[in-house]
Amino acid sequence: MALKVGRGASAPPFIVMDVIAAANARQAALPPGAPRVIRMEVGQPGTGAPAGAVAAAQAALRSGDPLGYTEAFGRISLRERIVAHIRDWYGLEIPVSRIAVTVGASGAFPLAFLAAFDPGDRVAMAAPFYPPYVNILTALGIQPVILEAGPETRFQPSVAMLERLDPKPDGLMVASPCNPAGTMLHPDELAALACWCDANAVRLISDEIYHGLNYDSPIATAAAFSSNAIVVNSFSKYFSMTGWRIGWMVLPEELVRPVECLTQNLFISAPYISQVAAEAAFDCHEELRANIAGYRRSRDHLLAALPGAGFSRLSPAEGAFYLFADVGDRSNDSVAFCARMLHEAGVAASPGVDFDRTRGNRFVRFSYCGPEADMRAAADRLRAWR
Repeated sequence: MALKVGRGASAPPFIVMDVIAAANARQAALPPGAPRVIRMEVGQPGTGAPAGAVAAAQAALRSGDPLGYTEAFGRISLRERIVAHIRDWYGLEIPVSRIAVTVGASGAFPLAFLAAFDPGDRVAMAAPFYPPYVNILTALGIQPVILEAGPETRFQPSVAMLERLDPKPDGLMVASPCNPAGTMLHPDELAALACWCDANAVRLISDEIYHGLNYDSPIATAAAFSSNAIVVNSFSKYFSMTGWRIGWMVLPEELVRPVECLTQNLFISAPYISQVAAEAAFDCHEELRANIAGYRRSRDHLLAALPGAGFSRLSPAEGAFYLFADVGDRSNDSVAFCARMLHEAGVAASPGVDFDRTRGNRFVRFSYCGPEADMRAAADRLRAWR
């Protein structure tokens, strides 16, 4: 007799991880001296953790301290630094009691979803979207409600889209800057969405992990517009600390204890050594701003060069480090298109089907957070490949 397999086992793959594997295999198969694969498939900064964060971690390892469990919500000194960061960036006072340190943003999402929703609840979000939003919600028995957004709203949701929903959703998931399009909700737009959510008893969850990676438009936090919003942030992107698996949440008062209890049971706490490094990273803004200047140069070069390589329909790229390219005039199969681009041009990018299950077949996402020289070389290769 076959044993039961749980609902969570049916979660679809995060296709970008498959692209990483294909790019690794392609690189390994190249003969010595051949041009290497240029990696534009994953949103992982090529710069690594800032020097001050690494030094703090090294000092902690040499100290002889046990580096054991912390409180479920993290070291109080780190939480106080997060409070100061929020004050510095947004002019907003948040009590330290509402700050939860998490195992990256990826660890924050299931905590937020479990605390805020029940199985059968409906959570709206704009497509294109970060795939784990949908996959985690579905695994938890929560129904994603997809709002098809396009260039006219910069691939972001709007109050008008929400007003058309019947029944109203139980939650709204937003991301600004967003993955994969790199577009932003401008402050007035985020404020309008937060106001609508409060008026309609809809829980707002705001993914703000790309804050600090904005180029032409100002950032705003949902916490400034609604005390009911859940804000998720991370040290992975602006702070360039992906592998350290450390993030944080700003929680509404009524969800503080529920999320704390869930954290105790699911994760115990975020890694001690990562918390030490994260606290030190707040003293490294000069180094981090230099990273962003490099991203900006890569973005500007690609926006100018890619149309000449046949990628003429690009997202505005207001923030993060992504370009979302409509390749519908060249292919209706973005998976095959990306596979061919990897094989023939040696450039790895992510097919849009990861981010939009109805229209993603004609989109490709390019990540430009790698070395600047690689981003320039990629544009040259793609121009020749065309």
